[in-house]
Amino acid sequence: MNATQPAPMLEARGLVKRYEDGVLALDLVSFAVRAGEIYAMLGANGAGKTTTINIFLNFVEPTEGEALVDGIVTHKDPLAAKERLAYVSENVMLYPNFTAIQNLEFFARLAGKTEVTRDECRDVLRRVGLQDDAHAKRLKGFSKGMRQKCGIAIAILKDAPAILLDEPTSGLDPKAGFEFLNLLAILRSEGKAILMSTHDIFRAKEIADTVGIMSAGRLALQRPASELAGQDLEQLYLQHMAGHVERAA
Repeated sequence: MNATQPAPMLEARGLVKRYEDGVLALDLVSFAVRAGEIYAMLGANGAGKTTTINIFLNFVEPTEGEALVDGIVTHKDPLAAKERLAYVSENVMLYPNFTAIQNLEFFARLAGKTEVTRDECRDVLRRVGLQDDAHAKRLKGFSKGMRQKCGIAIAILKDAPAILLDEPTSGLDPKAGFEFLNLLAILRSEGKAILMSTHDIFRAKEIADTVGIMSAGRLALQRPASELAGQDLEQLYLQHMAGHVERAA
C-alpha cells in the first residue's frame, strides 16, 4: 500500500470461494475501497459479484483469503464488522405493511440508534428524495425506486462508514437512476466507502472511482475510472464476458 494513502475501509485479500459441489465462485480476488471512494464491480450473473458481497456480510465464509471492514476480518469478528457496514440489496427487504417512517424507526433501532426521532426520519427521507406525502404510506404501494430510497435512508441513519450495494440501479427508471447516482456522489463526498455490484456499465463509468470487471470468479480487469475515460468500457466488458462464457462452457 502506498504510504500516502489511508488504510482501506473495505478490502478483499486473495478471496477464494469453492462450494461443496466443487463450483469455484471466487478465484483469488483482491481489491480495496478507501473512504470517499466508489468501487463499481461489473460482471454477468455467476461472475462472483454477489458472492464477494456476501463474504463481506459474513453470509458465507471464504475458502481462502479474507475480507476486511475497517481492518476487521469479517468471518472472524462478524458483529464488529457489521457495525461498520450498511447494506442495500437489489430487492430491498423492508416491511410492506409498515409506513416509510415506521420502517426507518424499526431498522434504526435494530442498528442501535435508539434515540432517532420521527423528525430525523423525515429529514433523511427528504434527503433521499422521497416526497413528504409518501412518508406515512405503507411500502406495499411503493415503486421499486421508492423502496430503494427507503433502503438508502436506512443506510444513512445507521451512519456506517462503508456501504455495500448489490445491483442498486436494476429496474430503476432513468429519473430514479439519475437521482440515485446523485445521492451516491453526496455520500462519497461525506467520506463513505461504497462497493457497488452492477450490470449497469454506463452508470458505473459515470459514478465510480474504480471499475472492476468480474469474469468466472476472477477480477479480470481493475482500473481507476480516470484511465477508462477515453476507452470503450462496453467493449472491454464484452471482451471479458466472452471469456466468462467460454470458461463456463
